[in-house]
Amino acid sequence: MKGIAMPLNWKTGGLLLGLVFFAAVLLVKPIGVSTQFVILDGIIADAVNPELVTQTDEGYTSTNAYLAKSGGKYAKSVANPLNYSFVFVIAMMIGGFVSAMARGGIPREDRSVPALWRANFGGSPAKRYAAAFLGGFIVLYGARLAGGCTSGHMMSGMMQTALSGYIFAAGAFLAAIPVSMMMFKKEA
Repeated sequence: MKGIAMPLNWKTGGLLLGLVFFAAVLLVKPIGVSTQFVILDGIIADAVNPELVTQTDEGYTSTNAYLAKSGGKYAKSVANPLNYSFVFVIAMMIGGFVSAMARGGIPREDRSVPALWRANFGGSPAKRYAAAFLGGFIVLYGARLAGGCTSGHMMSGMMQTALSGYIFAAGAFLAAIPVSMMMFKKEA
């Protein structure tokens, strides 16, 4: 990437990320974020239909079966979104913004179409946004279908020495590396 200085090398960044994950597990719970997209959907749906989530004597429930499962755990998060997991996702976005600003910002020409994408697929923002949306949709759909996301299955799972975490990580890298090599043959 041209014009962006990286203040940390990958080893230091990886070590710091590992320490953050360790602290999160030690102090609160393992990290996972895909469920929070469901919670955000529920918050929006509840604003449109206030009867979606209701409080009962036993806790919370919902007319939506997914939000009502696990004893209304997700319905409770929709009703009270300022919980650890939801705030964590918001903090990730803020952290990404702060990181970009600390590195001097993102060059104007890379804001809608990054240089690597431009080199391989052209400069069309619409094509880039469509691909990002489609890719994000597929990943999020798969994450919810599997009951967790890459951070939950791979990163937190491996840190807890869960066999499923190692299997997921191997599968993810066995798919991601060849696909990336095929898609991004040209360097920026």
